[in-house]
Amino acid sequence: MENPEILYLVIPCYNEEEVLPETSKRLLEKMNTMIQNNLINNKSKIVFVDDGSKDKTWEIIESLHNENDIFSGVKLSRNKGHQNALMAGLMTVKDLADMVISLDADLQDDINAIDKFAEKYYEGSDIVYGIRSSREKDTFFKKSSALAFYKLMLLMGVDVLYNHADYRLMSRRALNELANFKEVNLFLRGIIPLIGFKSATVEYERNERFAGESKYPFRKMLSFAADGITSFSVKPIKLVLALGVAMLFVSFIMLIYTIVVKIMGYAEAGWAFIICSIWLVAGVQMLSLGIIGEYVGKIYSEVKARPKFIVEKFVNKE
Repeated sequence: MENPEILYLVIPCYNEEEVLPETSKRLLEKMNTMIQNNLINNKSKIVFVDDGSKDKTWEIIESLHNENDIFSGVKLSRNKGHQNALMAGLMTVKDLADMVISLDADLQDDINAIDKFAEKYYEGSDIVYGIRSSREKDTFFKKSSALAFYKLMLLMGVDVLYNHADYRLMSRRALNELANFKEVNLFLRGIIPLIGFKSATVEYERNERFAGESKYPFRKMLSFAADGITSFSVKPIKLVLALGVAMLFVSFIMLIYTIVVKIMGYAEAGWAFIICSIWLVAGVQMLSLGIIGEYVGKIYSEVKARPKFIVEKFVNKE
């Protein structure tokens, strides 16, 4: 290729001191090979984003940067979560690169797919999504819960790609459009398809985590799913309305039942049923209030419009 373009890799990190030495080694080999094959420009970079780590993650990033100019680092002032850290990295480098690939630091994303990402970009795609070819290595619970998550998202009207996480390529043009999305509650898997430029997919095999512990336990996975649904769909609110109408109908039937029982002199006969009905209605009311409260909380966060992240330091050598 006569004029290869600049590629930046953006890798969010939170307490990744165990994997960074091996991750940086493998990514460096991959980038050097791509530069030698004239697939990317020699100004391409590997950018680690430290999301307020409590271990030696930032010290390792600075050491890598001092040893080799290809390594850069973005240090956030405090922990803001994976999505915000990823957004911070993308927004920091969007004017420095022609294309940016985001991936995790744990080496689960197959780095050999990076070449295919670049090829799709040169073919004219502004966004290239990494799609897992299978989930054979996952446990039954993780496999079934992931399937349920994607089906639920589609049912709620959220446009997400099945088996896609945050392993993707975006062009500078796509990143500039992403910068126009101002919401505080980030769910990038739902936001990026809204950009609408030409896209493509690349299948890859997801590996086992190289070292350390997963940063997404079950509790965080549930929270992530709830964020995705409430950030992109109002169907839960409509469901609350439907439940309200249904319960009004049931209440009307219960009113007629109570009057009939009273007239016939069998008031005590329906006691258990009435008690159960009261508990059912109370439960539906509490659930409905919880769903509405989730939306109100998101509105509260959006109205305050606090910054999604604060970059404390950016180390980069041109």
